[in-house]
Amino acid sequence: MKDSKQLKYDKAYLRMAKEWGRLSYCKRRQVGAIIVKDRMIISDGYNGTPTGFENFCEDEEGYTKWYVLHAEANAISKVASSTQSCEGATLYITLSPCRECSKLIHQSGIKRVVYQTAYKDDSGLRFLERAGVVVEHLPVLEEMV
Repeated sequence: MKDSKQLKYDKAYLRMAKEWGRLSYCKRRQVGAIIVKDRMIISDGYNGTPTGFENFCEDEEGYTKWYVLHAEANAISKVASSTQSCEGATLYITLSPCRECSKLIHQSGIKRVVYQTAYKDDSGLRFLERAGVVVEHLPVLEEMV
């Protein structure tokens, strides 16, 4: 059973991740991520195109372009180019990670993932659990409007 203080922080960080996701130019789905270490936000990210590319995530048919970066990949990349480290950190994300991002999460040293909505493919979550990363689903939709 999680203590009420930690739950309060988890909900607050997830609300921040949701707000951050609203900065995304993607039409199909806006995803936000916050990385927290020692109760300090060390990075943030949202899904979108790489730096220097147009801000359109979908092609003419409405499909997501292959080079769109996921929110957690953007957040982890920001940490990699800073003096910070993800070692032992918690990732708060509005959509559970895909397979590819789960590998990045594990390799970056993140030890806990708290997500709001489950992605249709749960193989990323299963991988993280197998890797020893604590995975928690916190569907706080009604409080996050």
